[in-house]
Formats: sequence, structure tokens, C-alpha cells
Amino acid sequence: MTGRWGVWAMLLGAIVLEVGATLSLRASDGFKQLVWLIPIVIGYGGSFVLLAQVLKQGMPVGIAYGIWSAIGVALTALLGKAIFSDPLTAKMGLGILLVIGGVVLLESESAH
Repeated sequence: MTGRWGVWAMLLGAIVLEVGATLSLRASDGFKQLVWLIPIVIGYGGSFVLLAQVLKQGMPVGIAYGIWSAIGVALTALLGKAIFSDPLTAKMGLGILLVIGGVVLLESESAH
């Protein structure tokens, strides 16, 4: 999978796998429920493989990692709230928006 859309699809896949693995880690209750070990290993492993492919295709590491982590943080926080009733205050939401805004600024400068 190459080309601009292919790179973005791989990055999105890396994000989805990482968020799924992190939520599975939360669901495992400190590895007390070992059934969650399978999606944790597959999710983190697959995420790193896809992220490595994104970097191999030439996306700058600061951009790829920034997008991966910012969207990952936002999705994990939102889904953690929805699934596990984790806290998500207005101040936390503002922090997430600031992180995403920073990544958008990084990405917009890298296009030049």
C-alpha cells in the first residue's frame, strides 16, 4: 500500500490498533483477566508495524508520531469515558484540543 492515501490509511490503522490495545490493557485490570493479553499484544505489535511502514514511506517522524499520539490520546480518553466511566473534565478536554492543535501546526509547517 503506497501513495499518499495508503500512508494515511496505514497511520489510521496504527492509531486504531494502539487505541484498541490500550483499552484492552485497561480492561485486563492489571492482567488479572488474561483473555485481554491477545488484543494487547496484537494491537501494540500491529500498531508499531504500521507506524514503521508509515515512516518507511517517508512521512517525517515528528509528524507521524505527533498525529499517532494526539489522535490516540483523544480517542482513548473519549472511549475510556464511554466504556469505563473514566474521568474527562473540561480542562482535560482543553488539553486534548491543545495537543491536537499543536500537531496540526506541526503538520502544516511540514508541508512547506
